[in-house]
Amino acid sequence: MKKIILHACCAPCASYPIELLIKDNYKPVVFFYNPNIFPLSEYEIRRDELKKYCAKIGIDFFEDRYDIKEFYELTKDLKNEPEKGKRCSVCFYLRLKKTAEFAKKMNVNYFTTTLTISPHKNSFQVFEQGRIVSFKTGVDFIEYNFKKQDGFKISRQIAKDNNMYAQKYCGCLYSMRKINE
Repeated sequence: MKKIILHACCAPCASYPIELLIKDNYKPVVFFYNPNIFPLSEYEIRRDELKKYCAKIGIDFFEDRYDIKEFYELTKDLKNEPEKGKRCSVCFYLRLKKTAEFAKKMNVNYFTTTLTISPHKNSFQVFEQGRIVSFKTGVDFIEYNFKKQDGFKISRQIAKDNNMYAQKYCGCLYSMRKINE
């Protein structure tokens, strides 16, 4: 099996991608780097739920530090962007770049992300940022559109079966605003 670093935003979104990667002969290593998540309590709930799920199924889990200031600095001029706009591209790039850097550090040649499982995310937008990061770092970005073939629905069922916490918004302050409207 080839190792692959799987950037993950939460346990429900990671559940089906982990299964699919294993089925495709990869050995996923979960990497949690999400400085966009607000507030800190939400970040901690998502991290802890993912960590618990990885332990349960025997998958290695790693986390990078939470630095919401970096996210806000990079997106300060993009506050009014709509979901799937430029702000999301910046956010995807930030997280995928850190994932590829982690892969290099771990001597792993491949990385991917759970971000494409969400029906609220544009997979082509994620892929574009993954390709840019891949070109800059030399780590191969594997393009999985995890929402295909009912991936999102399957992930929600796995979450339900495992009694996982499932959030109601993407994670950032801006997406939180959307659910409060």
